[in-house]
Amino acid sequence: MSIDLVLFYAFAAVLVLAALGVISVKNSVHAALLLVLCFFTSAALWLLMQAEFLAIALVLVYVGAVMVLFLFVVMMLDIKSEPIREGFIRYLPVGVLVAAVMLAEMLALMGIRGLTLPAPADPAAASGNTSWLGNALFRDFLLPFEVAAVILTVAVIAAIMLTLRRRANVRYEDPAWQVSVRARDRIRIVKMPPVTESGGAP
Repeated sequence: MSIDLVLFYAFAAVLVLAALGVISVKNSVHAALLLVLCFFTSAALWLLMQAEFLAIALVLVYVGAVMVLFLFVVMMLDIKSEPIREGFIRYLPVGVLVAAVMLAEMLALMGIRGLTLPAPADPAAASGNTSWLGNALFRDFLLPFEVAAVILTVAVIAAIMLTLRRRANVRYEDPAWQVSVRARDRIRIVKMPPVTESGGAP
C-alpha cells in the first residue's frame, strides 16, 4: 500500500469524523470549527488527487472567508441556547484540536511532496490542472461560463430586491430620504432667557 493511499484513508476518516461532529455537537461555535476542519481536509484530498487549483480555492474561499465570517456572526449573535458570555477560553480546546489536526495534515502533505509521483497519463495534463482548467473555462466552455456568471448576477440582484421590499410593521432604511435630509429640518435652535435658582430672570 503506497503512502498516498494511506494518507487518503487517513484524511477520509478525519473528514467523516469531523462531518459527524458538525451535525452532532450542540455548541454552534464548535460545529463551525469542525466544519473548517472538514473543508481543510477536503482540500488535502484534492491535493492528493493533484487538483491544486480546487484545493487552494476551497481553502481561500471557504476556510479563509466564508467560515471566518460565519464564526464572527455566530459569536456575535449570542444564541440563547448557549450560556451567555462564556468567554474565549471555552472554545480554546476545540480550536487547538482543529489546528493540530490541520497542522498534521499539512506536514503529511509536505512529507510526500518529495516522493516520486506517477507521471500523468495525458501529456496535455503535464502542465498542471490549473492551466487546463483555465483553458477549459475561458476557451472551450466560455459561453456556458459567461451564462453561469449572468445567472448568478441576476440571482444576487433578485435576492437584494426581495430583501428590500417594504413590509408592514417592519422598520426599514430609505437611503434616498437619508441623503436628502437638510440640517435645518433636523435641528432647531431655541433661544431661552436665563433663569436664576429662585426662578426669576437675573
